[in-house]
Amino acid sequence: MRTRLLLALLLLSSFAHAADSVGARPALARVKDIASIEGVRENQLVGYGIVVGLQGTGDSQQTTFPVQTLASTLLRMGVSVPAGSIRVQNLAAVFISASLPAFADSGNKVDVTVSSAGDAKSLEGGVLLMTPLFGADGKIYAQAQGPLVLGGYTVASNGSSKSVNHTTTGRIPMGASVERPSPTNLGTAHTFTLLLNDADFRSAETMSQAVREQVPGVATTVRDSGHIQVTIPQGMEVPATLARVEAIEVPFYPRAKVIVNERTGTVVIGGTVTLQAVSILHGGLSVNVVTNYKVSQPSAFSSGGTTQVVAESSIEARDKPVNRIELREGATVEELVRDLQQIGATARDVISILQAMQAAGALGAEIEVL
Repeated sequence: MRTRLLLALLLLSSFAHAADSVGARPALARVKDIASIEGVRENQLVGYGIVVGLQGTGDSQQTTFPVQTLASTLLRMGVSVPAGSIRVQNLAAVFISASLPAFADSGNKVDVTVSSAGDAKSLEGGVLLMTPLFGADGKIYAQAQGPLVLGGYTVASNGSSKSVNHTTTGRIPMGASVERPSPTNLGTAHTFTLLLNDADFRSAETMSQAVREQVPGVATTVRDSGHIQVTIPQGMEVPATLARVEAIEVPFYPRAKVIVNERTGTVVIGGTVTLQAVSILHGGLSVNVVTNYKVSQPSAFSSGGTTQVVAESSIEARDKPVNRIELREGATVEELVRDLQQIGATARDVISILQAMQAAGALGAEIEVL
């Protein structure tokens, strides 16, 4: 925990020093990196099927739905077998997920991820049978089939086992064939909306002005902090114009944030965070309670006495000296990091200090806890 914290603070210190060296100038970013075109996006697909060809590592008999799926598959192929009479461990029930890219058409190939839905030990060596993939509207958009690639393995013998990576999830590169075109369609539209990834009025206004200046003829309107309406006049090619818009570099004003992950001990402070004058007193009182058990026996030749276990407790309290940090108004993140390192603050100490600084109004940022 301490090593990860120090590494995160060292990286943060270098980033903060670089941010201070360039002053308060905003960073430049392409429009396509900080915004997207409304309606032009990927669509999630999901399906349910079975993987066959496993070497006894499939679902057990306690998982009933894989056997029911196999019986239903055999019935569609003209073989009628009662599900209760099937005893196999070479198949596994799986869920398949994929992303349908924007403007995908029939015949395109997409990657799929296959994950076990039962208690299979491994999908190594398995082959996914043809499985339809459904969109959010319930329509079939692709068909998936093929051998799995796991990137790991599980070996067990005489009660000993070794596992490398996750063996119940695999991928099939280009394993699904698109059967229905993507619902994304520009058509004859000439009005589009840019969606900012991080809504901000200043960024929206700056982006709108940059698009008007660098793409003559295009009209823009800022609807709110997250939406910019772009109107392309008749006679201009829509794809070419949108490509020019996405390639424009505009000033970007990110929101000041402090990201805290207490589970891993990671604290990341953005370079735009401002600090006010503050004095921090950091110390602690540790109390240790130690209990020792002793056996008490009656005196020799005494009557009525019994052997008892007696607990003896001792309490020790240690008050740690108070560490003090003073930050002047306009102090940098680098100074805060250096001072926290000097007093030996742990991950939980840093989190508590940052939250207290925000409550005191000395930290001009939003704290986000992961």
